[in-house]
Amino acid sequence: MEGTIYSLIPAVLMLVLVLLTRKVILSLGIGIIIGAFMLTQMDIGAGLALIWSIFANIFVSEGSLNMGSIYLLSFLFLLGVTTAFMTASGGSKAFGRWAVERIRTRKGAGLVPSLLGIVIFIDDYFNALAVGQVARPVTDRHHLSRAKLAYYIDSTSAPITVISPISSWGAYIIGTIGSILAANEITQYQAFEAFVLMIPSNLYVFAALLLVFLTIYLRLDIGPMKVHEQRALETGELNNPEKGDVPGDLNDEFKDHDNGKISHLIWPIVALVAGTVVTMILTGIRNTEGSADILSIFANTNVNISLFIGGVISVLVGFVLYVSQPAPKSGIAVVFGHGLKAMLPAIYILIFAWMIGDIIGQLQTGEFLAQQFSQADFNMAYLPLIIFLLSGFMALSTGTSWGTFGIMLPIAGEIAAVSDPALLLPALSAVLAGSVFGDHCSPISDTTILSSTGAGSNHIDHVMTQLPYALIAAIAASIGYIILGLSGSVWLPLLLTLVIVVVIALSIHKFNPKISSKS
Repeated sequence: MEGTIYSLIPAVLMLVLVLLTRKVILSLGIGIIIGAFMLTQMDIGAGLALIWSIFANIFVSEGSLNMGSIYLLSFLFLLGVTTAFMTASGGSKAFGRWAVERIRTRKGAGLVPSLLGIVIFIDDYFNALAVGQVARPVTDRHHLSRAKLAYYIDSTSAPITVISPISSWGAYIIGTIGSILAANEITQYQAFEAFVLMIPSNLYVFAALLLVFLTIYLRLDIGPMKVHEQRALETGELNNPEKGDVPGDLNDEFKDHDNGKISHLIWPIVALVAGTVVTMILTGIRNTEGSADILSIFANTNVNISLFIGGVISVLVGFVLYVSQPAPKSGIAVVFGHGLKAMLPAIYILIFAWMIGDIIGQLQTGEFLAQQFSQADFNMAYLPLIIFLLSGFMALSTGTSWGTFGIMLPIAGEIAAVSDPALLLPALSAVLAGSVFGDHCSPISDTTILSSTGAGSNHIDHVMTQLPYALIAAIAASIGYIILGLSGSVWLPLLLTLVIVVVIALSIHKFNPKISSKS
């Protein structure tokens, strides 16, 4: 069944179940079981053994610890503990009071995570988790739902990272482009120059970013998002109370300190940012052979260990600030324990997502889709559109942008180089755009999971509320890619894409009843 149309079954089944049941763990679990049994020809014993092996490989691989996943999971726990110390010390409450005096509207509160999401462009994981910690006290005070916050985080983190050359994504993409240019003997530009020239053709990214700010300015609450925003305004419930625990939410487990200061929130975050960025630079220099420039540093950096070290430093700073207060309201063990507990929902979802991603990889779902694409006969003018849609479906099914990059960039580059070299860069850019689009729609995407965690949102609520916005941006980008293929222009399709987003947003604003609020 590997590499055939049957390899789509676990991914499609999982997606359908998520939409029907809204239970992400159940849906992922069924997808894992079905996929494992398919790989073992329906042998129950062998299938169960395979599931256990895939789970164990998250922690131990080829006789040694799988430090990449262990570091990331540990960082999530550390982030929960940091958040608990910031909350228990009264830092989050103090920052909220300070922000309310200066940020007086819900629009202003929405701008905080959106602008921070653009400024913090080094890595999408770091972006998703750090922005949520800073923005949450502000958005909570203005009763923005956690689903809306998660949308702001997710729709700025990956889009800005994928077009930034000085980022973990940019460095990886530039390296891949270099090998594609060499393989196809293309010498008119180098990999870095090609990456920069590709940026205007990444139509989905610009559509998604523009839609974020239109959503803030016009208060576009579409579909399920309107329900969450209405509840937040009317009742103050930022999450659906019927959904139970959400990642990163402490649920008032302990009483925060009455004499907290803004510094009790700011310094742990500064420590997190500084510790992570410095470690990324140091690990990048250490892993680079020869002289190290900024691109080689970010190409060779170890993001997961950097996050872990930044998390450790942040916890230590938060701990020192908490114990230095007079008469803390809760014991250190209580704060520590509740911080760990708050991250368990995210840990469960991430582990299940990794497991089904492994199974989908073994079933060669991505390779099957790529093979069908490479064998298809179509008008080359529609190449960017087809690549965009296929990359989107592949990222949606597999839950990985990077995996889609690795499969689709070489294929798209080879087809364009042979058929129409003028479409080479737009074709590669369409892969990046489609991968981010599919990533935004996928419940098993790690960046989607971490955006939910950073925002303290129920994960499936985030997926369902972000979907309409992602589809709007994708529709506009699809029309832009048609124009790009037919005209050969770059700037006209980008302009048209943005105009379409504005027209759709204004139409929704005009005909969609508004939620009443004071700002």
